[in-house]
Amino acid sequence: MITRKQLVGAWSLESYTETDVQSGEVSYPMGRHPEGLILYTSDGYMSAQLSLGGRDRFKNQDPYGGSNEEYAAAGRSYIAYSGRFYFDESNGRLEHEMFVSFFPNWQGQRQVRVAAIDDGRLHLAPDRPMPFNSRLKTASLIWKRAAPNI
Repeated sequence: MITRKQLVGAWSLESYTETDVQSGEVSYPMGRHPEGLILYTSDGYMSAQLSLGGRDRFKNQDPYGGSNEEYAAAGRSYIAYSGRFYFDESNGRLEHEMFVSFFPNWQGQRQVRVAAIDDGRLHLAPDRPMPFNSRLKTASLIWKRAAPNI
């Protein structure tokens, strides 16, 4: 069982896998070397940013000046959402509330995460399979405590 105090802070993404419910096939949607941060603040907010490692840069330096192809590739290789989090230490229930989300369908949702900390790593997974790439899959994310920046 983890505590809120253990959860609060910054974590760097080490691994993100999805397992197809029907076939059991394991995939790496953000590659074998994903990048990302998940932050839990002491006042109850969280932010998650997940990215394919080594994404291609846009040709244009204007964030609104990319081509349709560049935006499509960027969108397929990035997940982001932020909002409040709720953690019940008595049963280990962690919920992420999506105030904003790159994927608009998640905005306003509250999703349950199964959480555990083992050997300095935060293991997170949704509490049930979710649709990814038109298949029902279970996701597993491993985060390592980020080094302090103070």
